[in-house]
Amino acid sequence: MNIKIGIADDNSFLINAVKEKLSFFEDLNVRFTAVNGADLLSHLEDNHHIDIILMDIEMPVLNGIETTEIVKQKYPHIKIIMLTVFDNDENIFNAIKAGADGYLLKEINAKDLYEGIKQTLNGGAAMNPSIALKTLKLLRNPIDFSCKESEEDIKLSEREIQVLEQLSKGLSYNIIAENLILSSGTIRKHIENIYKKLQVHNKLEAVEKAKKNNLI
Repeated sequence: MNIKIGIADDNSFLINAVKEKLSFFEDLNVRFTAVNGADLLSHLEDNHHIDIILMDIEMPVLNGIETTEIVKQKYPHIKIIMLTVFDNDENIFNAIKAGADGYLLKEINAKDLYEGIKQTLNGGAAMNPSIALKTLKLLRNPIDFSCKESEEDIKLSEREIQVLEQLSKGLSYNIIAENLILSSGTIRKHIENIYKKLQVHNKLEAVEKAKKNNLI
């Protein structure tokens, strides 16, 4: 069976990483990639005979949750797995409400991603264990997200924002140090502070959270 896949993500590095994971399996066929929800919808107009979409959440123009809702209304036969950095409660809740068939984290390995795709196409729901646990908790204690402030109050210095902007371009610490005329030790210190302030553990999360809070 040839499984036809569409990928929506505004980060080309991540699109390539996902494509690389999928390339290990002969029955998976990536038909197109899109850089945001609107781009995905225009691809689907020409090519809606696909089986599954791997959908990022944080995208410009039209985010993954809004896009999922539209795709599910127009093309109910297409399965959608959210593939995201964040497993925060609000995203999980809204993605499931929008009709997502699965929810996996981007750091997933190739084999688990493949299993998740097969599982979803067979009528199951692919879910990262930590997300399945949060979903159960949400069902037991529903939270009203409508009254929550969407943006957190995060204060970064001008220099930290410059470092983050460079990080978001996928540059190495050494190149960032050269560009900002600083030592790589200083860059590491800035990055450490950024992680602390944003409460994240890696580069990917830092960039996504900074975008979400309009810091970069």
